[in-house]
Amino acid sequence: MKQHAYDRLQDVAGPVSRETFDKLIAFETVFRKWAQRINLVAPSTLPDAWERHILDSAQVVRLGGEASQWLDIGSGGGFPGLIIATMIAGRAEASIDLVESNRKKAGFLQAVTGELSLPARVHAKRIEDVHGVIRTPEVLSARALAPLPLLLELSSPWLEAGTTALFHKGRDYRQEIEDSALQWGFDLVEHPSLTDTQGVILEIRNLRRI
Repeated sequence: MKQHAYDRLQDVAGPVSRETFDKLIAFETVFRKWAQRINLVAPSTLPDAWERHILDSAQVVRLGGEASQWLDIGSGGGFPGLIIATMIAGRAEASIDLVESNRKKAGFLQAVTGELSLPARVHAKRIEDVHGVIRTPEVLSARALAPLPLLLELSSPWLEAGTTALFHKGRDYRQEIEDSALQWGFDLVEHPSLTDTQGVILEIRNLRRI
């Protein structure tokens, strides 16, 4: 079973060390304990958390290339933020800022960051309140947070400064792109999700307000 999980991780994320894999397994154990006490994800998705949440999150690291400076907004139950933190931990000057306004979820993020010694900083604030606090990262991620027009508005201070966005989106993403194009110009690459046949990861660069 473990070998299958390791092989599947490499299918979606590329080459991953055994040490990183073991840390993701440790994360899953901690995550499941916390999920019994607070609502981190939809309960119906817990039985398949490895595929639905961990692997789904891990694929963005491959798309981010060698980036070591990340920002994850609306980090919630740690997806993809804590997964990214785990997978980039061995890179020089690796760091990720996690923004989560829900205090209980921010407490979870902080506890896991400490327990697994991850290169993450947790900000228990609204996204709008950290615009002037968090420096411009190489990559900004968000998963299951908001429709694309609002995502672009929330992340615009960083994206307009040169950050690349990697946003998980579901089957209605094309309408969201059309709605966003009324307000924004941007360069877009659509990456099919490797864990969800109806999902994509939108890579957005060069954001500019119309």
